[in-house]
Amino acid sequence: MVKRKHAVLKLRAQGARNGIEILTVGAIGLIFIMLFNLLRPGEISILEIFLVSLCLAAIFVGFLKTQEPFYSLVITEQELIYQHKYGYWSVKQENFHHSGIPTVEQQLEKLELNAVGIKLNNTDEFLSQLAPRIAGKLLIEQRHLFMQVIQKHCKNGNCPSEWLVEDNHYTSVHGRSFNGLIAMFANRIRHLQQLTGYDLLLPASVLDSSIWDFSRNLNAWRNNPKVFIESQLERKTLDDRR
Repeated sequence: MVKRKHAVLKLRAQGARNGIEILTVGAIGLIFIMLFNLLRPGEISILEIFLVSLCLAAIFVGFLKTQEPFYSLVITEQELIYQHKYGYWSVKQENFHHSGIPTVEQQLEKLELNAVGIKLNNTDEFLSQLAPRIAGKLLIEQRHLFMQVIQKHCKNGNCPSEWLVEDNHYTSVHGRSFNGLIAMFANRIRHLQQLTGYDLLLPASVLDSSIWDFSRNLNAWRNNPKVFIESQLERKTLDDRR
């Protein structure tokens, strides 16, 4: 086994791949259709309008993909880092309790979120290094996942109001106070923990594998970070050689 010092595992999200390729194909297609229409007489057809719409959509999707960080997740022996275009958050290995798939069961019905859940040992430690900008963006982006959980618990319409609108004041069990966007994110964490048992969510769109495989990998990292990272890097090296 190859020994590596300060090994770093960088993972690219499946949803962020092929952005430049999609943008390029859309742009070339749009140019071709425009030139074709200019060189031939007559009005533009419905088919050409449809193709132009597809090309514009491809350009838009490709552009959005190129705006995402090249690597969405970075794993070292010391911490897990989630990289977002508006910032990042990190969880120290000693603060990582376990990961799994958030599941909600209500009245014999079962819901699995399309995300990996992370349980922390100390939420205060995580919140103290979280920037308000990314906290606000994640509150918005992950609200649809949280609403899926709420809908399972509130079919009778008796939903606590604090589940629907996060308070901008928060005091932790250790007596630490937070305000503003960090407090709102802290309240989201508290409600998510009450309903699913997890504190943080990593949506499937930011992962490089299925939610089940990635959850198992995170737990393997927690148990032995050095061995896990070295094995993953060796596997990637072998895959690149094929």
